[in-house]
Amino acid sequence: MPPTAGRPDPDQDRTGSAPPLDLDALQHQVALFARRAEQTRLGGVGQARNSMDRAAYLLLNRLDRDGPTGVKALAAGMGIDSSTVTRQVAPLVESGLVKRTSHPDDGRAVVLQLSPRGVARLEQVRASRRELMELLTRDWDEEERTVFCELLTRFNQALSDFQAEGS
Repeated sequence: MPPTAGRPDPDQDRTGSAPPLDLDALQHQVALFARRAEQTRLGGVGQARNSMDRAAYLLLNRLDRDGPTGVKALAAGMGIDSSTVTRQVAPLVESGLVKRTSHPDDGRAVVLQLSPRGVARLEQVRASRRELMELLTRDWDEEERTVFCELLTRFNQALSDFQAEGS
């Protein structure tokens, strides 16, 4: 919407010069992405659409990638608190997607791992999300998808590093 008479243009700073377009455009696009991603939950297409929340998806992916993992190691690897992992994994255990077992070296410690049902469910959701990504980027060539993924990975890592620094 254009500025109205008597009101300053919000895209102009107080000196009258515009902020750097690339950073202004970037922050705006990131805000739009965050809103749209949350609205759609980027949950995929078909029957599996929006059938798994983000926390569950990320936990199951991490367990699939790392194999059986203790709560503390899982939390550290995901950059979240152990109590958060414990709270988020409880419904996954209850629904049979994750199982708790004793640590092979220390029977008192608990190890979390995907159950066969969890493996199957994760693959179903991944397939649905892959289909959505294919649909959203259908007009992109392979190089564009690769570059976008590389840049998004770098951006996510920078956010993670920034958060870890406590800035």
